[in-house]
Amino acid sequence: MTTLALHEVHGSLGARFAEGPGGEHVADYGDALTEHARLRQAVGVVDLSFRGRLCLLGADRVRLLNGQVTNEVKALTLGRGCHAAFCSPKGRMVADTYIYALSQELLLDFEPGLTHTLIQRLEHHIVAEDVQVVDVAPHYGLLSLQGPRAVEVLAKLAIFPALPAEALAFVSASDPTLGDLYAMNHQRAGFPGVDLFVPTDSLAAVFDKLVTAARDSGGGAMGFTALEWARFEAGIPRFGVEMDESNLPPEAGLERDAISYTKGCYTGQETIARVRTYGSVTKALRGLRLPEDLAELPSKGTKLLKDGREVGQVVSALRSPGLKANLALGYVRKECNQPGTELTWDAAGQPTRATVVPLPFTN
Repeated sequence: MTTLALHEVHGSLGARFAEGPGGEHVADYGDALTEHARLRQAVGVVDLSFRGRLCLLGADRVRLLNGQVTNEVKALTLGRGCHAAFCSPKGRMVADTYIYALSQELLLDFEPGLTHTLIQRLEHHIVAEDVQVVDVAPHYGLLSLQGPRAVEVLAKLAIFPALPAEALAFVSASDPTLGDLYAMNHQRAGFPGVDLFVPTDSLAAVFDKLVTAARDSGGGAMGFTALEWARFEAGIPRFGVEMDESNLPPEAGLERDAISYTKGCYTGQETIARVRTYGSVTKALRGLRLPEDLAELPSKGTKLLKDGREVGQVVSALRSPGLKANLALGYVRKECNQPGTELTWDAAGQPTRATVVPLPFTN
């Protein structure tokens, strides 16, 4: 198992570690509920260095990547980023990624465990192009501030100019001690958020500064569990959880910010364009509100029914600590997925209600 560069630092704060596709991550520091509450009310600092990070270098980097993902990479100017998906030739998702235009390279940030797959995918399409694909995860860590006071905490570092207001825009700074750092405007859980890409040698120093500043603002360090709860409550799907290789990007709602319908050809474009031409996908990700007195939440794959007919399935569920409700996310056929629609599922042999609700979830 790959351990975090800050393993000992996290351990000194009482971290409880867990293992995932990208190796080790901090699950919590002993009290995920408190960490989640701090995130919602103030700010949390989370180490996301287990995520994948690649850089594309070379004169043809933009052209190569633009032919591989759903969004318009050619439109990115220095200091801008976008959300995009890698798809199979049939339009099914392979990964989703956040892409940033640095001065001499394109930086990709994506879900853990996909580095080898994406390197193979990109290198397969390099024939005579001037492109180099570099795994930068060993050299740069990823720390994230999430919560209403995230930007306030970033300002306390006195390293960066004001964070850009646009989503996925970023600023950089060269610090004589900490090196070259990048701060991205990235809301990962429905609240203001900042991702910090930090040289590995400076991770401990920057993490300490962030946690100290966060505590002064009513927050502190948090594990991935608290962030996942908040992400779910915001109705933001994550690849490998609510979306996978069986899904078309529009089914998961990625047309909102990760698909360009005007760009040139890319792998999977024909299928995705056809979906738009003929109106909509046959199923889509929806929020579901469940009864309050459940003994057990539905598991992934639980069938959703309308008048006894299967119309979808649950992909994740949560006893939401922030909203004090039993909630689920599921894919539901378009004729049954409007807010207010009553569906049922089997709970220990009993038909149980599931009401379609808008996302993000609200009280």
